[in-house]
Amino acid sequence: MTEVLLNSLVPIFAVMALGYFAGWIRDIDNRHVSELNALVMDFALPASLFVATASTPRSLLLAQWPLLLVFLLSMLVLYALSFWMQRRLFRLGASEAAVQALTIAAPNYAAAGLPLVAAVFGSSDTIYVALAIATGSIVLSPLTLAILEANQVTMGGQMTPAAILQCTGRSLRKPIVLAPLAGMTFSLLGIPLAEPIKDSFQLIGQAAGGVALFLTGLILSAQKIVFSANVLSGTALKNLAHPLLALGLILALPMEHDTARAALLLCALPCGFFGTLFGLRYGLKSHLPGSTLIVSSLASIVTLPIVLVLTEGW
Repeated sequence: MTEVLLNSLVPIFAVMALGYFAGWIRDIDNRHVSELNALVMDFALPASLFVATASTPRSLLLAQWPLLLVFLLSMLVLYALSFWMQRRLFRLGASEAAVQALTIAAPNYAAAGLPLVAAVFGSSDTIYVALAIATGSIVLSPLTLAILEANQVTMGGQMTPAAILQCTGRSLRKPIVLAPLAGMTFSLLGIPLAEPIKDSFQLIGQAAGGVALFLTGLILSAQKIVFSANVLSGTALKNLAHPLLALGLILALPMEHDTARAALLLCALPCGFFGTLFGLRYGLKSHLPGSTLIVSSLASIVTLPIVLVLTEGW
């Protein structure tokens, strides 16, 4: 168990700390990182998502509908609750609320999910992570992007139905949304990927997790970390409420033991970095996503081992 925890958690914190250190010593400009952000969001991560989903056999993809339902419903409920809290309780604007809701609702699948699943189940079972990332990218990413786009083109943050429809269409054309959709289409139609194409996408896709974590640390080095009620409540929602919600769905759906454990472990992961990167892309200067990400990651040192121990006999 100790080895599993070390293999899955230490690399995450180490790469984030390296990015933080690079920004802290000013070896890399931590306030102008749009190029690195574009590398992650427009190239490396979409390539990784495309290969992971396109390489999944159609029968396996269709058989995982309960897993997809757990990811979909748990993230949507958490996103809606978080967004409501940001708007009503903490009085944030729509853009900042959407970024914070995405930070809370979308776990750190891309960087923490892969090493965790590989350590617990083996490297051949990364389909769990691919489906988790694809679900978040296809559902939560367009939703957040639509809100961000709408707030950019409307006056005073008022989102008219026409603006929302237009911006939703624009968000669906983003590489991070198109890539997993294209990959799932390839899988369902049984279209094989030629080896040179697969190798090409994998080569750039391998950089996604590491560069994203490094970039997250770099961004955080330029921000002040605070322990506010918003940050602490977001951490509680992600680290405690999310796995409990997922557990309720797992008990209500027909799932194999390994699949159920993988779903629960992935939902128990700390906050992801998508919110931070989306905020950077749209020029939001808020400390909330970064602070929530760090506090949630630190809290996962306690909460994630508990979930691992409790599900060990599954």
